[in-house]
Amino acid sequence: MQLEDIYKMYINDLYRYLYSLSKDHYMAEDLVQEAYYRAFIALEEDEIVNIKAWLFKVAYHAFIDYQRKSKRVHIESQMEKHIVPNQRTPEKSVLEKESLRLLFEDLGVLKEMEKHAVVLCDLHGLPYQEAAKILGLNLNTFKSHLFRGRKKLLALVKERMSRDEGQ
Repeated sequence: MQLEDIYKMYINDLYRYLYSLSKDHYMAEDLVQEAYYRAFIALEEDEIVNIKAWLFKVAYHAFIDYQRKSKRVHIESQMEKHIVPNQRTPEKSVLEKESLRLLFEDLGVLKEMEKHAVVLCDLHGLPYQEAAKILGLNLNTFKSHLFRGRKKLLALVKERMSRDEGQ
């Protein structure tokens, strides 16, 4: 498979994954570019069997490398400025942005591995084994992180709903 075909198939998934990690539109675009650059180099040398899982792993490592280099804290308000608008009604757009902001806020509470597990499985629909491989974890360890992450997210949503009903 040619890199151009791979790019067309997975660019949106990869962008959403990296955006959910970085919470910054421009950063996600840079990281996608870095991931495809690394893929270009590696695809010349290796024959990859499961390209989607491998590409997500490359993207994950690009994000980790960036995070180690920069050590910056991203401000939540930047996330709102850089959300890509869609072609829907203004009301739907506002509701989606608010929901997305709340989701990212809740994800920020989770431990790093719990957040990655939830994002890979629940937002990107990857099977447990592929997601565990991307994160370099044993399958059972991965499942533990995913279970704890989901449990914490559910508790946060329930708490917010009960708080909103009380107002």
